[in-house]
Amino acid sequence: MEAEVSSEAVRIPITGGRAEVRERGSRFLAVAEPADSETSARAVRDAQRADQHDATHHVWAFRGADGAERWDDDGEPAGTGGRPILAAIESAGLADVAVVVTRWFGGTKLGTGGLARAYGRAAARALEGVHPVTVLPGQLVRIRYDWSDTGAIAAAVDAAGGHRVGERFDPGPELEVAVAVARSGALIAALRDATAGRAVCTIGIESLWVRDQA
Repeated sequence: MEAEVSSEAVRIPITGGRAEVRERGSRFLAVAEPADSETSARAVRDAQRADQHDATHHVWAFRGADGAERWDDDGEPAGTGGRPILAAIESAGLADVAVVVTRWFGGTKLGTGGLARAYGRAAARALEGVHPVTVLPGQLVRIRYDWSDTGAIAAAVDAAGGHRVGERFDPGPELEVAVAVARSGALIAALRDATAGRAVCTIGIESLWVRDQA
């Protein structure tokens, strides 16, 4: 039986994917890449435009983990390119991803329906090739502790699925841990219990994502 994942969990790609489809002479090359912002997504589009400079169109869409969505038909009839690509991303259940579909016109018009199907199909196939991981909204917890509690701190952090992201030793030991928001309270309670209240914990204001450990 699979462990339940929080409804706030997000699937993001850590690798890219590529696919190609042909429709009545037109060639559609789709590239899916991790992108955590619209700026990153546009960079993926620009790279494809530079690499495939002889193509007719470079249509793209982006979906962010924060809910942001962007798309551009790049000269194709409105709604026939960017929207179908975005729909493919949503159907794959992915975020923080950009998909660019480059088209070489083959001489035969496909019609609006044919274009939408071709762009969507190419995007879906490229997305099948990415490797996703599940992440959760996270917080940064800073822990100040006594040297004698080092082992207890490490055990509590590991049990909560925390990720060590920083460590200082002057004037005393301090550890920075990224942990899922849903588990930060339990981590802090465990740290205090394990050290008889000696550990001092501070929650940072940083917004971040952590890999789900369920």
